[in-house]
Amino acid sequence: MKQQEEIAALFDEWNRALQSGDPDKVTELYALDGILLPTVSNKVRHNHAEIRDYFVHFLAKNPKGEINESNIRIYNDIAFNSGIYTFNFTPAGEEPFAATARFTFAYRRQGDRWQIIEHHSSLMPEK
Repeated sequence: MKQQEEIAALFDEWNRALQSGDPDKVTELYALDGILLPTVSNKVRHNHAEIRDYFVHFLAKNPKGEINESNIRIYNDIAFNSGIYTFNFTPAGEEPFAATARFTFAYRRQGDRWQIIEHHSSLMPEK
């Protein structure tokens, strides 16, 4: 698999972890020193406990993501994927809704796998 494809597949792995509904599966994709700047929280998440806490609440909305635009750059053992993604949410007992956001994932190769070291997501400022 080419490196570009390998990095692109990391979003699919993360999205599948979201759809599992298990916050631990999502959290384990982040490095122990990973940082999450989440879409729907004003609090920066600095460690696994804080990242997991965010995903407990986020996963309750049954998110499913799709990349609209992806820009991948690889620098040895560091890689970035940034662009635009859309999430469709189907919260139990509520109307489904969608949200489009800008994202940046920064990954670091740890042995034979890539881990998320930085993840920033923010809602699009313009309608």
